[in-house]
Amino acid sequence: MDNRIKVLIVDDHEMVRMGLSAYLSTEDEIDVVGEASNGTEGVEMALALRPHVILMDLVMDGMNGIEATRLITESFSSMSWDSKIIILTSFIEEDKVMPALEAGAFSYLLKTSKAEDIVRAIKKARKGESTLEGKVGQVMLASSRKKAAKHEMLTEREMEVLKEIGKGKTNKEIAETLFIGIKTVKTHVSNILSKLELEDRTKVAVYANKYHLTD
Repeated sequence: MDNRIKVLIVDDHEMVRMGLSAYLSTEDEIDVVGEASNGTEGVEMALALRPHVILMDLVMDGMNGIEATRLITESFSSMSWDSKIIILTSFIEEDKVMPALEAGAFSYLLKTSKAEDIVRAIKKARKGESTLEGKVGQVMLASSRKKAAKHEMLTEREMEVLKEIGKGKTNKEIAETLFIGIKTVKTHVSNILSKLELEDRTKVAVYANKYHLTD
């Protein structure tokens, strides 16, 4: 039985691909089975080659790494194939880290990582152990705190309106329940949407139930 780890490299910089491929090829346990220059190629090659581990860049022309990660994860899930995606990027901002992890990325490393650390992350991924760049943990924690604290910015009355929205009530029903005018309810709803950074009352209702605010 061949226990070698099949790795696919997805990066739009040829020198990065060449460097990674050359270094990984010196490892007895690793086989670089393909190199893709963008997200679209990455998805196609992943489905064709079924690698054990994918090194995925984030910012690429055309399909970016986040979308490619999502498509690969969804496709392999329906095929019952387990491929671990390791994000290898220069970006550590929240708007890159969180979407990548939510899309299905298993590990997250920076391109400033040492070569041996990347190899170690690949071997750990094959064993089902994730690796996160130290700063990623800080970003995740900050994001979690920010999301959890959003409804804490609401006033007491806005919280009351939020709870009623979570129960599926209309503005008219909320006005009658709280003994306030419909215009006042609409103002509170507008403030709630703004503070929670949500697009519509349906998502507000989902939010309220997610955090058990209707109890």
